[in-house]
Amino acid sequence: MTQAYFVTGTDTEIGKTTIAAGLLHAARQQGLSTAAAKPVASGCMRTADGLRNDDALALLAQCSLPLRYDEVNPLALEPAIAPHLAAREVGVKLDVASLLPPVRAILAKGADFSLVEGAGGWRVPLAGEENLSDLAMALGIPVILVVGVRLGCINHALLSAEAIERDGLRLAGWVANIVEPKTSRLEDNLATLSERLPAPCLGRVPHLGKATAAAVAEHLNLELLADW
Repeated sequence: MTQAYFVTGTDTEIGKTTIAAGLLHAARQQGLSTAAAKPVASGCMRTADGLRNDDALALLAQCSLPLRYDEVNPLALEPAIAPHLAAREVGVKLDVASLLPPVRAILAKGADFSLVEGAGGWRVPLAGEENLSDLAMALGIPVILVVGVRLGCINHALLSAEAIERDGLRLAGWVANIVEPKTSRLEDNLATLSERLPAPCLGRVPHLGKATAAAVAEHLNLELLADW
């Protein structure tokens, strides 16, 4: 089996990478080979090896294939701002044409389970009128939506799902990541999401003190993916 998914979120800072790393870990636990790509990352740190991003490093750590950092994260940007603004600030053109080849190269390695993680939500701007969603459309792979469960998440989740469907891609599954455990009517919110989102819930990840990939994987079930 060879499966690849584009991972997006309902917003920024809702644990998208945490969930993606958990999904990769869960796949490895099932004996599957794994690979991942974080095409563009802003807020990177300067190191002796060059610019490095914590999210990309977390994904790389869960890849069973021997990948280099620059393969996983081909465009690393230092400014900790929206990617299109960071790219403009450092004088780099951020478009689908430049991101597509390195991502396709990762997918071409043929891992059993591959993830391509976006940045922020579905409609993150690139150069001109392009969005990061255009990259997902060019890849033509199903989408996994990470829902940051907090006040307002139902609206964000349903609008994201509608946009994904309108763009011609299939929502293969979603994950409830409870970023605010004291959310009012938590169970009712989760029930509404399950009723309204047109895909299976792959898991409900509680607010963890130490959200390691292994700890997150315990709350995920890949076999619930629509095309597993």
